Amino acid sequence: MTQGFDTLQVHAGTAPDPATGARQVPIYQTTAYVFRDADHAARLFGLQEVGYIYSRLTNPTVSALANRIAALEGGVGAVCCSSGHAAQIMALFPLMGPGLNIVASTRLYGGTITQFSQTFKRFGWSARFVDFDDEAAVAAAIDDDTRAVFCESISNPGGYVTDLPAIAAIADKAGIPLIVDNTLASPYLCRPIEHGATLVVHSTTKYLTGNGTVTGGAIVDAGTFDWSASGKFPSLSAPEPAYHGLKFHEALGGMAFTFHSIAIGLRDLGMTMNPQAAHYTLMGIETLSLRMEKHVANAKAVAEWLEKDPRVEFVTYAGLASSPWNARVERICPKGAGALFTFAVKGGYEACVKLVDALQLFSHVANLGDTRSLVIHSASTTHRQLTPEQQQAAGAAPNVVRLSIGIENVEDLIADLDQALAVATA
Repeated sequence: MTQGFDTLQVHAGTAPDPATGARQVPIYQTTAYVFRDADHAARLFGLQEVGYIYSRLTNPTVSALANRIAALEGGVGAVCCSSGHAAQIMALFPLMGPGLNIVASTRLYGGTITQFSQTFKRFGWSARFVDFDDEAAVAAAIDDDTRAVFCESISNPGGYVTDLPAIAAIADKAGIPLIVDNTLASPYLCRPIEHGATLVVHSTTKYLTGNGTVTGGAIVDAGTFDWSASGKFPSLSAPEPAYHGLKFHEALGGMAFTFHSIAIGLRDLGMTMNPQAAHYTLMGIETLSLRMEKHVANAKAVAEWLEKDPRVEFVTYAGLASSPWNARVERICPKGAGALFTFAVKGGYEACVKLVDALQLFSHVANLGDTRSLVIHSASTTHRQLTPEQQQAAGAAPNVVRLSIGIENVEDLIADLDQALAVATA
């Protein structure tokens, strides 16, 4: 029986604990698991049986979270890890090798741009950044060494909405996977797999947990990509020496990527999510739809108010009728354009700094997706390491402030912005 989103966010991936009957998923605070006998241990280590060996690989609390996120995204499997940045490395790890590249959107979180443009060099990987509104440029950037196309469904910080079906068609034609960071939308607002994505990554730290308590990441596999078709993905299609020549895709089909990410990725990279973090995120997801509806309603009201204010130059929220990306919202994010966007303050950089310091209800933090409303000046913080050209392309110019709208009374949020704008533009 097909179940609705609100049911899945409460029940998917979990059942009463068989040992105690506990209804909430227990926190399995253990590093290791007792094998029934030597044969049982051998089967687990040989990937002939699914079970628990060591919590760097799998843990019942973390597995419950992975199963729930996979159900909400419409994927066949998921793997949870220690952070959103870890999820990006984990997603690319089976696909990449020295001399290979990815094609990535210019509209990405500043930390992602740094990870892709700087840290990846140490692996011998490279990234080509392209404006994803220029579909011809995206196609032209792909060559024989490209192994993935990467974008965000809703971009950080500007709230830009990517035309996922168009980008998926380009990736499909090239025979490479499309990886979509769905952190800002959450599966409630957007399900990238339905638009052609191969893999979906999340910083579960943000809306999925929703309360600013723990960090985490997740990778969801659509289970539809043919990893053996081209010979470009030997980690998944060729014999794996560590498992006596097992060919992951041949043996495991649609679950190949998920099992590889556990058996190889978590085993060797060790980017493990701890069970307490998984527990907090499981509890957060139970109210995801309720929170996202309030986030979106508040964001739309705040954006509309800011757009009319003479002290504001522009607002980037895609949910505004004036946004160049508004037409995409109904197709890609039919339940709303999210709750993160930027606005430009008249007076430039100095006015932005004054505004951030004057806000009282908004918390000045390097985070987003909290129940609380948050603010940051991206150009001097999260995107500080980028060049001015990169800042502009990413939507983090010096004259803009990023808002993450929470679930407070919207009248109070507007009043706080009003008094802070008065200070900033005095």
